[in-house]
Amino acid sequence: MNILHLSSEKTWRGGEQQIAYLIEELRKNGVNCYVACRKNTPFETYCQKKNLPHIVLPFANEFDLYTASQLKKYCQENKIDLVHAHSSHSHGLSVWASVLGNKPPIILSRRVDFPVKKNLLSKFKYNYKGVKRVICVSEKIREITMPSLKHPEICVTVHSGIDLNRFENSKNTGKLHKEFNLPENQLIVGNISAIAEQKDYFTFVNTAELLLKKGLNAKFFIIGDGPMRSEIEAFVKQKNLQDHIIFTGFRKDVPEILPELDVFLITSQTEGLGTTILDAFACRVPVVATRGGGIPEIVKESETGLLANVYDTKQLARQVQRVLADKELRQILTEQAYRFLQNFRKENTAKRTLEIYRQVMAEN
Repeated sequence: MNILHLSSEKTWRGGEQQIAYLIEELRKNGVNCYVACRKNTPFETYCQKKNLPHIVLPFANEFDLYTASQLKKYCQENKIDLVHAHSSHSHGLSVWASVLGNKPPIILSRRVDFPVKKNLLSKFKYNYKGVKRVICVSEKIREITMPSLKHPEICVTVHSGIDLNRFENSKNTGKLHKEFNLPENQLIVGNISAIAEQKDYFTFVNTAELLLKKGLNAKFFIIGDGPMRSEIEAFVKQKNLQDHIIFTGFRKDVPEILPELDVFLITSQTEGLGTTILDAFACRVPVVATRGGGIPEIVKESETGLLANVYDTKQLARQVQRVLADKELRQILTEQAYRFLQNFRKENTAKRTLEIYRQVMAEN
């Protein structure tokens, strides 16, 4: 089986990590994986390191017929059986390649929890006859996507998974405390994600401010980078919280620093599923999260974590206080979350995806 994966993004975020996990597991199962990605991107570097057959293309825009024609040519040369588009951008180009005569069926992964746009292009590409499955990373996304499809039965849920081996030796080494000169007993509340609009770091900062006013002696860590970093830094400065909220930038040592958090606080407005939450589960860090998108499918209230409504700073602050004040609750949440996590391994995600590939090939 020959699968072409389309990765059109310029950066490496959760979606790209999921593609990488999927490819690694598929290759273990004897599937031949090929990639089309942009030049000079982290995904091109990944392909080079892993010795993955790949082609670099402009992915200039959704009407980039040059990229579409090159996709068709690459599929013919490599006898591709299925095209798996992993973003909206690559979805559009996979459809144009098909319109130009590319034969392989299209599988689309959908990771965003907002409705399909109502414009003509979106209606066309989501209902294009060559798209045989829409794989949603959460039930919430599936619910949101189905009303836009003429054939909603092609919409299926395959939850994202993580690499549990990555956290096998994770333990609290005090690395952040040492690096930022914090006392050993200093509490740390943090989030690890791109600093982007949907992550709603304004609510994270407002929650931190409220907790500090209530007397919580903690440092709040924003671990990651992104397009809104300067805006959030300005917001922190405006509130005079620079001494309390620490920006670390992008980190490659997440398995080493994540166990050091006393609370993982995620305040997203929207979220496909929230795989960094699964990382926190793996490190037995208690989670306080919003009910954004697919988050409640993994953060079960008072079972695997504590929840608050989107934007609800007061409720988020109360939940952080609650988990910090109750050692027994922390232990229950983290142990149950760790057990629950076993359903969200990257191996499971790949197995289910491979079943879908086989179904589509049998139908065609």
